[in-house]
Amino acid sequence: MDLFGTVADLYDTARPGYPPEIADAILNYHGRTPASVVEIGAGTGKGTAVLSRIGAPLTCVEPDAKMAAVLAARFPEVVVHNDTFEQWSPPPGGADVLACAMAWHWLDPGTRNARAHDALSPAGTLAVFGHRYEYADPVQATAIQAALRALDPDVRERPADWFHDDIVAAGRFTGVRKEVFRKPLRLDKSAYLALVQTFGPFLQRSPRMRETGLNTLGALLDDFGGTVVLNPRTTLVLARRGDLQ
Repeated sequence: MDLFGTVADLYDTARPGYPPEIADAILNYHGRTPASVVEIGAGTGKGTAVLSRIGAPLTCVEPDAKMAAVLAARFPEVVVHNDTFEQWSPPPGGADVLACAMAWHWLDPGTRNARAHDALSPAGTLAVFGHRYEYADPVQATAIQAALRALDPDVRERPADWFHDDIVAAGRFTGVRKEVFRKPLRLDKSAYLALVQTFGPFLQRSPRMRETGLNTLGALLDDFGGTVVLNPRTTLVLARRGDLQ
């Protein structure tokens, strides 16, 4: 995930946060204040801001050194490990809550569910959440998607709530529950283009393609009057370690 370090500060300012209700949902599902919370792939702390509301000691695992530095500066009370999930060692007895915000797809698909299961305490809770950036106006959605496909026909979006299906299919957890939150977000041209510049597919393209994409999207937003309204679908998946007796 080193590519995000190149835009760590922009990521921190441009990415929207998560609904505070996520913390309440995790607490209600877990049934008590957890003894510990671990967040994997914490980035600059967008998920951390919500998880810190739980009121438990919080450890964050983030492989990108620049992202981890921003995270540590924002949350000096949090223990930050600059490491990958695959290389990180869980605490003795496991974490009471293991959380992952918008980073599940960056974990090794062959091992992420097994590692998450094994990193939890016997009564532990898995909490995976993230945004899907949908649009409130179908006309805007159609125009933007058509422009992106014209620039790069190979771009593919994961199905909505794909990580719910991934966790269920792994068969390692019980009591899998999905909750969906909606909060419309109006962005001006500058804020929208800043957000686009933090997306992985954008960062993985050539500088020339990135410039062309920004110019194309900027022209579209001018046609829309300079604003776009997102309707992010924020999905939270909760599950319990599956070997309880």
